[in-house]
Amino acid sequence: MGIFDRFKSSKAAQDKARDMSDAAERKANEKTGDKYESQIDSAQQKMHERMGMDEDRPDRP
Repeated sequence: MGIFDRFKSSKAAQDKARDMSDAAERKANEKTGDKYESQIDSAQQKMHERMGMDEDRPDRP
């Protein structure tokens, strides 16, 4: 079992990664004055898909 298989099966790890990703997104938007908000959001969504975190993603502020 590889590291990504363990990650995909660990809900706690996915929640923590999602929280960190959301924090990074907020910080990037803050630093750029929301100028690149759509590009940042698109990149975050692609990362979530590739990491297997795109399923049942709750929208958090």
